[in-house]
Amino acid sequence: MTKNIILGVTGSIAAFKAALIVSKLKSQGYDITVIMTKSSQNFVHPLTFRTLSQNKVVTDIFIDESVYNPQHVSIAQNADLVVIAPATANIIGKLASGIADDALSSTVIASNIPVLIAPAMEENMYLNPITQRNIRILQEIGYKFIGPEEGRLASGRVGVGRMADVELVIQSIIDELERDGSDAKNKTEDKKKKRLRGSAVTKLYESGS
Repeated sequence: MTKNIILGVTGSIAAFKAALIVSKLKSQGYDITVIMTKSSQNFVHPLTFRTLSQNKVVTDIFIDESVYNPQHVSIAQNADLVVIAPATANIIGKLASGIADDALSSTVIASNIPVLIAPAMEENMYLNPITQRNIRILQEIGYKFIGPEEGRLASGRVGVGRMADVELVIQSIIDELERDGSDAKNKTEDKKKKRLRGSAVTKLYESGS
């Protein structure tokens, strides 16, 4: 069964790496819906992601007038995983504060599926106590972070804040989907065992044991 991934792209120079992620995941048979924030469109055109994903790219929270189906709800319900790569300090702050004022933040908050976040920002922004607090808040509710790494940043300086390597992000996505599938299987097996145990207890009771 095809796994459905929501890939959120935010306003960072690392947005071009998201195109590589979409291309490689699509070649492996995953279905990908890209949600772009307004600022991310200054770095990569939506047409790039539409071509690579072969799906409509979501750029606005408002729904299609022809069909009443709120996108942030319907997309979240059909997905297996949310990935935000690159993730700016802004989107991390929004999610940690429960702010849902655009298509991406609304979709994430409307979902009940695993969320992976690959931060990308300047070192001072990443190490800022507010950003670190926001990351801890999201980790406490189960969001997982990939990176960032130390390397050359948009400012030309070297420091921590560079988005994790594309291959690491892709492998983390695959691992999470496989883990989620395994967890779902275990839950099904546990339910089956409980039904069998219940049946066995009923038989023992009826036999007077």
